[in-house]
Amino acid sequence: MTWSAQVLTLFPGMFPGALGQSLAGTALAKGLWAIETLDIRDFASDKHRSVDDSPAGGGPGMVMRADVLDKAVVSARENADQDWPLIYLSPRGRVFNQARARELADAGGVTLICGRFEGVDQRVLEAREIEEMSIGDYVLSGGEPAAIVVIDAVVRLLPGVLGDAETLQDESFERGLLEYPHYTRPQTWDGREIPEVLTSGHHGKIAAWRREQAEELTRRRRPDLWARYTAGSKNTEVKP
Repeated sequence: MTWSAQVLTLFPGMFPGALGQSLAGTALAKGLWAIETLDIRDFASDKHRSVDDSPAGGGPGMVMRADVLDKAVVSARENADQDWPLIYLSPRGRVFNQARARELADAGGVTLICGRFEGVDQRVLEAREIEEMSIGDYVLSGGEPAAIVVIDAVVRLLPGVLGDAETLQDESFERGLLEYPHYTRPQTWDGREIPEVLTSGHHGKIAAWRREQAEELTRRRRPDLWARYTAGSKNTEVKP
């Protein structure tokens, strides 16, 4: 079955956007995945297609109405597998990572809700048990760029999208480490040489060097990942 993404948004023209280019775009053209956008304004009931109102209790900005958003969610779920995750892209949510990308790839599809304004009415999130997910500790103007990030991360994991599936194995985060440095021709550039071990033809030494580099980069740049990696390594050690 084709993996599918449903996107609920006020700006359907933003899709597929970058997802229509490069690997994701080629895979989309081949039918390896599909995308459907639902314009949340289509579910408004007044002639102005209003979707927001002022926040209860006062304060700046506007909030997306529960009644309008809920109609959009219900319509989307009628055309979705009920096992697909239902996700609202929000800075309050659990941070998206590679492990979650794999889970979404295995789910067969996902329904993503793109917020705008100050957010959406909390009641619809609770009533529909909508998962909140963040792509990082910063705030965007809306959920659409975040949705594109999530979909791209998932699509590249789908069978047939990458020419060589083995390239996924050593990527950053796949084994709890950042990826090792890469080099290519020319042999010498700006007085800098490709590390000798990489031109030695000794596959065992090359593998060991790459692992050492990945570990050192992770230790220096991402101490949080390094702590989890070393803790995991200790837990999997064979004890006598």
